[in-house]
Amino acid sequence: MIELRVEGMTCGHCVSAVTRAVKAVDPEANVRVDLEAGRVHVDGRSSADALGKAIAEAGYPASAAGEQAPAAARAKGGCCAG
Repeated sequence: MIELRVEGMTCGHCVSAVTRAVKAVDPEANVRVDLEAGRVHVDGRSSADALGKAIAEAGYPASAAGEQAPAAARAKGGCCAG
């Protein structure tokens, strides 16, 4: 199980966008998004780096739990972070 900290998630649309990003990398993954905690739990075959990159490209800075997202990614924000 991979746990990622994801910044900028504020609503159900954000949860859907993050889930789609994970599924684009690993269609068979089991994805659980904890919106309140800002965490995504993925049980699948992809690496944390690949998943984090896909989530960041969707506009949500992501990093392995316990790490800080890169500054460039933090600047993007999510769908409602404007």
